Amino acid sequence: MQDFGSAFGEAFRLVVALDPALVEIVGLSLRVSLTAVLVAGLIGLPIGAALAVVRFPGRGAALVGLNALMGLPPVVVGLLVYLALSRAGPLGPLGLLYTPSAMIIAQMILVIPIIAAVSRQTIEDMKDEYDEQLRALGVGPFGMVATLLWDARFSLLTAMLAGFGRAVAEVGAVIIVGGNINHVTRVMTTAIALETSKGDLALALGLGLILLVLAITVNAAVMALRRTAGHASFA
Repeated sequence: MQDFGSAFGEAFRLVVALDPALVEIVGLSLRVSLTAVLVAGLIGLPIGAALAVVRFPGRGAALVGLNALMGLPPVVVGLLVYLALSRAGPLGPLGLLYTPSAMIIAQMILVIPIIAAVSRQTIEDMKDEYDEQLRALGVGPFGMVATLLWDARFSLLTAMLAGFGRAVAEVGAVIIVGGNINHVTRVMTTAIALETSKGDLALALGLGLILLVLAITVNAAVMALRRTAGHASFA
């Protein structure tokens, strides 16, 4: 096993030199997580907005369920997706198990409740402010959902970024459905776990540095978008 000093130096060299193995792993991680978040946004944003605008029997239970789903254990999600995609599962004939598509599905399931819950709160706050005006204009529930989604677009991007942060840091679910196969399904988190267990700290640290930079970048983007949303609302 490498000592920490030499491992950190080698990790920095791998990052600066854009080591092909490191670049491949990072590229796959970003492709999987960004795809999962985009699909989750297409599903989660309308769900959150509808829960904020529409009043229906059982809405309270739906909100409780949505908040509970935010705390879904990743390994449980991974197990359920594995069972669905395995040969004996209902989606087995699609042959998606141990592919990037399986990891996208698992991350998407984990991210949808986060995006839906954050967007619901954002839209509900905005609805309280503009409800009278929209009703006076004769805007119905579906029109209200579309209008509020557009008006809250900057704030809702923070929900998407929060979902991306959750997805890119996921390890439990993706290792179950992806298998951590080299050059096929090996992403940053699973590679870090594997390389650390092998004692190859350089690659693990290099990937860890990139994950840390991504986390800082996402948080900075969230803060910037919140300021932008605040200025837009004030204007």
